[in-house]
Amino acid sequence: MQTYSIMKMGLDAMDQRSKVIAQNIANINTPNYKRKYVDFENTLKESLDKAKIEVKTDETGIMRNDKNNVDLEYEKVNQAATSLQYNALVTLTNTKIAMTKSVIGGR
Repeated sequence: MQTYSIMKMGLDAMDQRSKVIAQNIANINTPNYKRKYVDFENTLKESLDKAKIEVKTDETGIMRNDKNNVDLEYEKVNQAATSLQYNALVTLTNTKIAMTKSVIGGR
């Protein structure tokens, strides 16, 4: 798998993760709601050719009486980390594109 493809998939994963975190936060008071999470890094580690972005449901750790397991502080930390990862991947992708343009342009 090419570097650009991996970076694009990483950006897609961070985008999906951000949406899932927002969904978790929006459902913090929904009875029986189980938090969702994006599993991308594990599939990437297993095999670059089979890497995929998966949204999974966390069925563990019921935290409240209404069986909702969303922890707002945990989601906020995840959201901040996801934003940092996304921004880093954007920077890397832009650098790769600039290098490719430079090589093609002969500069």
